[in-house]
Amino acid sequence: MQVARRLQQSIRLGHYQVNSRLPSERELADLLGVSRPTVREAIIVLELRGVVEMRHSTGVYVIATGPEATTPDLTDNVGPFEVTEARRLFEGETAALAAGTINEAELIELEGLLSQMADNGLDPTIRERADRDFHLTLARSTHNEAIVSVVQSLWDKRYSSPLCVYLFSLARQIGIQPPVEDHRRILAALRAHDPDGAREAMQVHLTRVTESLYRATEHDARERARLKMDERRHLFARRAGVAEPAE
Repeated sequence: MQVARRLQQSIRLGHYQVNSRLPSERELADLLGVSRPTVREAIIVLELRGVVEMRHSTGVYVIATGPEATTPDLTDNVGPFEVTEARRLFEGETAALAAGTINEAELIELEGLLSQMADNGLDPTIRERADRDFHLTLARSTHNEAIVSVVQSLWDKRYSSPLCVYLFSLARQIGIQPPVEDHRRILAALRAHDPDGAREAMQVHLTRVTESLYRATEHDARERARLKMDERRHLFARRAGVAEPAE
């Protein structure tokens, strides 16, 4: 990711010293001329590289300069916030177009996929596949192969990008599932052949996905902080010869 490389280069040049706290996400977004989600992705990339550390309630701290960032690694790819932002822009207009072109057979297919997404008895992987198929079926209902290709590409990035896989996995671990009600509203607007309503419903849905990713990263930061605190507690208890209570 370009923003992660820029931040790491600033750290290597001494703009941000080891053990110092980085500016807030909002400040970095203004400084770098990007969105806050893009800054959040860059910070996660640098944390995975061991360059920074997210500390709950106190901010992000530089812990190392890291290796030379001249060659790409597994974290140099399009991230989930970028993918979701692109989907919000593109799939919103796709839904608006589909509202005028969708036929009854395609509406019935979307209803079947929605039923799978809502069935808590199904394996989560089946429900996630139904979520993906819902969006691809909606794209196909525009009867425009260029649109289908773009939507397909965005979904492919979600499953091929290591950073996307990592963050969506975190979201699943804390119980975040595809929001069924959002898809019901999208389907209702399509059935009503309401372009403005379909666009708005899709954009609201993908804004909610972005919010879910934020919650996943915040939960991850809290869990990392808790584990580090436990390690220090155990260390000092051993040094002091204190018997710790059984958990």
